[in-house]
Amino acid sequence: MLALLLLATTINYVDRSNLSIVAPFLSKELGPFAWSYAIANLPGGYLIDRFGSRMVYGIAQLAWSISTLMLAFVGGFAALFGLRFAVGLAEAPAFPVNNRVVSTWFPQRERGRATSTYASGQYIGSALLSPLLFWMAVNHGWRSVFVFTGLAGIVSAITWFTLYREPRESTRANAAEVELIAAGGALTAMAPREHVTWPQVTRLLRERQVWALGLGKFATMSSLYFLLTWFPTYLVRERGLTSLKAGAATSLPYIAATLGVLLGGMWSDWLLRRGADISAARKIPIVSGFLGASCIILVNYIDGSALALTILTLAYFAQGISGNSWSIIAEVAPRNLMGMCGGIINFTGQLAGIVTPIVIGFILRETGSFEWVLVYVSIAGLVGALSYTVILGRVHRIEI
Repeated sequence: MLALLLLATTINYVDRSNLSIVAPFLSKELGPFAWSYAIANLPGGYLIDRFGSRMVYGIAQLAWSISTLMLAFVGGFAALFGLRFAVGLAEAPAFPVNNRVVSTWFPQRERGRATSTYASGQYIGSALLSPLLFWMAVNHGWRSVFVFTGLAGIVSAITWFTLYREPRESTRANAAEVELIAAGGALTAMAPREHVTWPQVTRLLRERQVWALGLGKFATMSSLYFLLTWFPTYLVRERGLTSLKAGAATSLPYIAATLGVLLGGMWSDWLLRRGADISAARKIPIVSGFLGASCIILVNYIDGSALALTILTLAYFAQGISGNSWSIIAEVAPRNLMGMCGGIINFTGQLAGIVTPIVIGFILRETGSFEWVLVYVSIAGLVGALSYTVILGRVHRIEI
């Protein structure tokens, strides 16, 4: 199951970034993706609860992959805008589905590792596959990038439809195995076709844990979107690297974040095995990651590019650790609103994809320097730490 989630998540993030790889001059047209992706989390969460993980994720993968493939054969702003908007709509259910699958298939003591494994896909796609896609664009034309990523997504969707089943429907797990993971806290009895009502949603919106996790997700994504959209520019403008060297150096934070997110999941499960309660086991790594990521501000006081890049890389290692918030969402989301809860929290977090580029662009326009940009990213880390330590409170499953 983890292999399926990791594959889908990796392709999900590659499809987000492929347009910027083949056409940097069109990077401003990524806006429709950010808007549609954020907004579609809400209906996406409803559909997950209504129709289940297998159906929603399979159709979503097909939709975003076909839309990506079609980008290879269109021209003009309207077609580009529409297809990027469609990719954003289709990709929105990905992480809420991932969360639901981990909740149903993994006992509590293994959820940190499981969450960090699929979450690493968001960094692996950029760290390892982006250079390959750039090479394809240079040597085989920009259309080859969309053909490759679109076809890869279609293969992933077919694999998902073929292999994935809910625990009690799976032929790959016998009754004893299902009972074993259920005894460990896996929500194996969750069934699709839950009728979600508006009063249930409004009750969910009043929950303190939901808002704390949403704010924390916004903080995480603020830092990530700086890396996704502005990091190479920072290296060129502020550190004097050539575009070629900046492109190579950009992979370092992604690799560090991959290691960080994997370590964070293992650390959380280790604390749980050592006797820590669920609140401490899940929150300590995440808060530590936020505090480490906030140290990115130190770069403002360093002249040497090599040392600055080292600190930036370490900051994103810490950012990866803080990126295990879905392990807490798996612990707090109501059984009957698992998709909706994940959708609301992810919607709040993905607003960073709209807000952060605007804020950074404004700062650069007014100051002409990245110094206050790094202050903004550092403050985001502190806000994330406060959301988990002050607002979240005790981690427990919401009952609605």
